[in-house]
Amino acid sequence: MEQMPSHPPFSSPPVGAILTKTMKAILSALLLAPLTSLLAADAPAKAQKPAPEFRKYELPVEPDENVAYGTHRMQVIYFWRAKSEQPTPLLVYIHGGGWQGGDRSVVRSMLKPALEAGISVASVEYRMIKDATADGLVPPVKGPMLDCARALQFCRSKAKEWNLDKTKVALSGGSAGACTSLWLAFHDEMADPNSPDPIARESTRVLCAAVSGAQTTLDPHQMREWTPNSKYGSHAFGIAWDAKKKISSFQMFYDARERLLPWIKEYSPYELVSRGDPPVGLYYSSPPNLGHDEKDPTHTANFGVKLKEHCDAHQVPSELVYPGAPKVKHATDSDYIKAHLRPELK
Repeated sequence: MEQMPSHPPFSSPPVGAILTKTMKAILSALLLAPLTSLLAADAPAKAQKPAPEFRKYELPVEPDENVAYGTHRMQVIYFWRAKSEQPTPLLVYIHGGGWQGGDRSVVRSMLKPALEAGISVASVEYRMIKDATADGLVPPVKGPMLDCARALQFCRSKAKEWNLDKTKVALSGGSAGACTSLWLAFHDEMADPNSPDPIARESTRVLCAAVSGAQTTLDPHQMREWTPNSKYGSHAFGIAWDAKKKISSFQMFYDARERLLPWIKEYSPYELVSRGDPPVGLYYSSPPNLGHDEKDPTHTANFGVKLKEHCDAHQVPSELVYPGAPKVKHATDSDYIKAHLRPELK
């Protein structure tokens, strides 16, 4: 039998050496722990710092509130509080951009005139066509329009906190925001008095609207009749250009009109005009040229001419303003808003 060695091949280190090494490790850990904690606390703070909010335009006055009115990242509002001990009127501004771009900073030109007149201001962001499409809304224009209705109701629900007079609310906006503003102004009341949601119980009716460059119809037949080179509106109903068909998206929109007619009647401002609707101011940057091609067919005053005729037929007060327009009472959209929300300031 092989004889086992009298001692192991590797001898254990002395006990004192083990204790010395252990104490050094503990001491090192204790000394480094505070520094490690500081570094760990600092790193997340840098990582979580939010990026600056994008604004296309610089605002002359920073908002008092930047709040969400829904769960989608686009459902947010800037709010500016007019200085007053009494509840103030409210201007709700809806930016343009074809429901595909733009942002709340576009309100800048109307902001100071309103605040100086004692009118509080809310500027609304909303889901774009692409967001509404991703959310499965049909037609896509339903997203921005219903969002803006909800934003209006949300502002009214804040009346006590924001010192607002809920009976004195006006709408304004440009281009697609103008179209949405008119849609809201002419739409029947959307409040649901039996809803468990207090915001949904708030009114959507307004005192007036003053808009610039508005598309007053979303009917392609009307658009082409009024302005033959019209090219706007197909995206509102989910129609996109198809390269294989080699025809424009507007022509596809035009050809699909009969199929889309129920939606056109639901979302076109022109279709909703009825006696008892609030007065509207329609502002355009160039004179009308009805029945002819326009340099900017999307924002032509032809839209305003035809809507005014329609409003007159239904006894809805309206004012059409463009360079050289006759009988102008309110030269700007801000003047129109002030005249209706603060008539005592003549």
